[in-house]
Amino acid sequence: MQLKLFKTLWGNRLPIESVIKKALNQGFDGLEGQAPQSKGEASRWHGILHDAKLDYIAEVVTGGDYVPNASASPQNHLEDLRQGIERSLELNPLFITCITGYDAWPEPESIAYFEAAMKLAQEYDVSVCFETHRSRSLFNPWVTQRITEALPEMRLTLDISHWCAVCERLMDSEEGVIRRFLPQVAHIHGRVGYDQGPQVPHPAAPEYESALKSHQTFWEQVWHHHRSSGLALTTLTPEFGPDGYLHTLPFTQMPVADLDEVNHWMAGCERQHFERFCHCL
Repeated sequence: MQLKLFKTLWGNRLPIESVIKKALNQGFDGLEGQAPQSKGEASRWHGILHDAKLDYIAEVVTGGDYVPNASASPQNHLEDLRQGIERSLELNPLFITCITGYDAWPEPESIAYFEAAMKLAQEYDVSVCFETHRSRSLFNPWVTQRITEALPEMRLTLDISHWCAVCERLMDSEEGVIRRFLPQVAHIHGRVGYDQGPQVPHPAAPEYESALKSHQTFWEQVWHHHRSSGLALTTLTPEFGPDGYLHTLPFTQMPVADLDEVNHWMAGCERQHFERFCHCL
């Protein structure tokens, strides 16, 4: 089984040509992020990615923004998903990872919504993975367990770091719950959270070693499921980001770490982790 690592476009302000050059220099296998708004620009991206021999994972966000509009109905979210799928298909993605739903919906409403979202993906013949994300329907492991039990065909993008912030602890104590839906995880977002937030200042820092190892334990379990299922490929995107996730110094607001370097370090760390995982089998 091969591990492919993807460079996130979250927070990127560089032209696509510069991002691709960086991705190649840093050893990434592709990019993950939202498709351009225009069909022409998406077509141009597709050509550049093809020439660089890089894969693409699309990201779709519904409900207005990363924190959804409280007034957005399930139908509004479905329409956003439809539009996002149509934009993304121009780039021939491996699959789509979707940040969707709303944490305040009753669980039966979320289940009905995800069922409709999965049918929509089938209409377009594209695979969609739903991300475990704060402010969204999959905002904690227990709700996620119940929703995935109701929808066994549902596929997930696993981001443990969000749950560390929601639950105010590392997820080791909830391993029994999370293990039940790990077979439904198709993709990993490799960010490290801790008991007071969704992103440690730097995953290489010794004071966050236990947080890193906690996340790696779950990622390794996903790899075990993928290997035992006969998959030839597993994917991971180091997804440390800006927008309040990246710690800054008071008054000056200077970042405490270089975000691009952090994601590059995380990619190298997981490449080595995966090699150790394969060697021990």
